[in-house]
Amino acid sequence: MSLIKSISGIRGTIGGAPGEGLSPLDIVKFTAAYATFIRANATNGSRTVVVGRDARLSGPMVSQLVINTLTSMGMDVVNIGLASTPTTEIAVTGEGACGGIIITASHNPKQWNALKLLNEHGEFLNDAQGKEVLRIADEGSYTFAEVDDLGHEYVNDTYNRRHIDQVLALDLVDTDAIAKADFTVAVDAVNSVGGIVIPQLLRALGVKNIIELNCEATGRFAHTPEPIPQNLTQISSLMADGRADVGFVVDPDVDRLAIVMEDGRMFVEEYTLVSIADYILSHTPGSTVSNLSSSRALRDVTNAHGCTYNAAAVGEVNVVTKMKETGAVIGGEGNGGVIYPAAHYGRDALVGVALFLTLLAKSGKTVSQLRATYPAYEIAKNKIELTPDLDVDAILCAVKERYAGERITDIDGVKIDFADSWVHLRKSNTEPIIRIYSEAHTMAEADALAESIKAVIKEIAG
Repeated sequence: MSLIKSISGIRGTIGGAPGEGLSPLDIVKFTAAYATFIRANATNGSRTVVVGRDARLSGPMVSQLVINTLTSMGMDVVNIGLASTPTTEIAVTGEGACGGIIITASHNPKQWNALKLLNEHGEFLNDAQGKEVLRIADEGSYTFAEVDDLGHEYVNDTYNRRHIDQVLALDLVDTDAIAKADFTVAVDAVNSVGGIVIPQLLRALGVKNIIELNCEATGRFAHTPEPIPQNLTQISSLMADGRADVGFVVDPDVDRLAIVMEDGRMFVEEYTLVSIADYILSHTPGSTVSNLSSSRALRDVTNAHGCTYNAAAVGEVNVVTKMKETGAVIGGEGNGGVIYPAAHYGRDALVGVALFLTLLAKSGKTVSQLRATYPAYEIAKNKIELTPDLDVDAILCAVKERYAGERITDIDGVKIDFADSWVHLRKSNTEPIIRIYSEAHTMAEADALAESIKAVIKEIAG
């Protein structure tokens, strides 16, 4: 069993002893700690918390525990039911709530679930805030409400439609162009909440021909839910038969978007953000942001528009912080996460689908022709295992010194930028390993760069 407490929330496997997995006792403890924190720190005077969940099997159980704990802490709850992560985020501001809890383990397999914690702006807690919630939980520094002060639950099932309406209202979403293009669109929603909201969005955008794969929100994932190429063979095979113009794949909580080309090949999730940024920048010049492990293609496209690119530490909250600092008009992460401030500051696959279809319709190109217009890069993802007694920070420092003649970024591990490639090394928070991401113009070059860095690390580690 596993229980992981981090900046992105509390996630774990269902079952097992308290403290070893995401047991009912752990759910109550962390929810009570969050309620204590958000009540003390929210500035809008609200005592309402929004709760939404993905379709995974443990969702109803976890949701009831969360809602009952919040009301036992004197908080009112707006229960929006089955809803994507970005839908829950916009519901927080829509309700004027002091915060929100999203019950989802994102791309993790079915045995996992998690509590993702939002502030009053519908954005994830930052590192310091997350640590304060964990401190309150560890110390048991929370008090339940007296009987006359118990909160209440209110059910609101309107937010999927409200989210779609917000997407349709974006200035750069052109429903007329999309309808005129008469696309056939395939969707794989891995049997979670994307199966509800993505087909609804497509119909609202004017798409008449929709091929739905795994769009029943049963929580019984039809394949490993992370939307990466090795998990997408079903939709790839369908697309290879020429049955659709474009394919969209979302993860269980619909904050990541992968695109499949008309011939069944992957557009590659790194290029979801790249293509949408290209479209946004062509109409709204401004800066862009992605994390250090995302493709250099975004920097190249940004520079081609005469604009400025900035890198942030890995993690959505870090990307959002940098976007606000720089006034970025578009940003996100290379895992298919698009953050468009004109909509809200959160990764949102609905926004990604609408903007990409608009781009595709206006371009007059096929998806593969569009992909060929962007800089060609390949990313290799590796890791090197270390013995627990080794000082990982010291190793990363030594690597930094070894490559002092190159451009170094050390806001999150060590990233080394070479003329035509880069490598990013980060230590894991949960394992004695160093994650090694490398990018070059070909996969062979990216793998070779990773192997050379591994050799240097092994030499330093002795």
